[in-house]
Amino acid sequence: MLEDLQQHWPRAANPKPIVIFGAGSIVTDAHLPAYANAAYPVAGLYDPDLEKARAVAQTHGIKAFSSPEEATGQAGAIFDLATPPDAHAGILSMLPQGAAVLLQKPMGSDLEGASEILKICRERELLAAVNFQLRFAPMMLALRDAVNRGLLGEIVDFDAWLALDTPWGLWKFLEPLPRVEISLHSIHYLDFIRGLLGDPSGVHAKSMGHPSSRIAQTRTAAILDYGDTVRCALSINHNHAFGRKHQACEFRICGTKGAAYLQLGVNLDYPRGEPDILEINTGDGWRSIELDGSWFPDAFTSRMSQLQRVATGEEEHLISGVEDAWYTMALVEAAYESSAAPATPIARKPQ
Repeated sequence: MLEDLQQHWPRAANPKPIVIFGAGSIVTDAHLPAYANAAYPVAGLYDPDLEKARAVAQTHGIKAFSSPEEATGQAGAIFDLATPPDAHAGILSMLPQGAAVLLQKPMGSDLEGASEILKICRERELLAAVNFQLRFAPMMLALRDAVNRGLLGEIVDFDAWLALDTPWGLWKFLEPLPRVEISLHSIHYLDFIRGLLGDPSGVHAKSMGHPSSRIAQTRTAAILDYGDTVRCALSINHNHAFGRKHQACEFRICGTKGAAYLQLGVNLDYPRGEPDILEINTGDGWRSIELDGSWFPDAFTSRMSQLQRVATGEEEHLISGVEDAWYTMALVEAAYESSAAPATPIARKPQ
């Protein structure tokens, strides 16, 4: 049964053209390669930096729109917002009524921003999904398929362990931001956990920076409260700069019948990365699952495929739509509130 686990979302039979907002590295490294792999048509892209937009468009043989009005005027398109979170609301307000749109995560800079985005999407009746594409990585789709088939039994433990040397210097724009690690990185893990285990009742979290970094937070410890049956913990350290030997980027998921181990390779030796790994033990020893593709860019292909298929009527249920993604943002907000709150004090002397 492990040989035929789902790893890719079915391609849309009659895809709509895609209009991209943004021309940054995520577009050139993930979005455009992903859509080319699926042969999805890209009508063009827009970026306020018109010179950069034209250069990217020329490289990929697509059109560079000269204004946001020209870009949003493409009737019948799916709009792909690879833009900063504080830019989402303004672009959404310009989209045609009822349009299909994919929003880069996070869904706004904070929960207030997410609520504004949700309000706009409801008012304009947008078919809007958030690009929480980790759910669609080949290894994660395979894991979810194994869980859905009952191969692991009831999930009782989820551990995320990251000890990395993340090159924060690649993203200078992060330095002035008040929220970074949870809202821009671990949000992927929190969203994936929600998709697998459902919504926790609460969260205990502590997120902090590091003396070697100008980034507001680069280390996080968190516990998600799923009652007295499921234990869910995350240990995230982006400052483990002591060589590859003891670095890690892995999940361990244990159930009542089996367990799974995953390595998220892209985060190791970023941006070159290492292979993704999925191993599953259903009671008869560990078996390595041969993966067809990796998080980048294959998850972006499957994420767009799922939205395309809903937009074209091939599927009914939108995964990671804004209605659901709001709860991921609520979990992020709660984690930051927990981090800012004092811990339970310890008695200093006997009574």
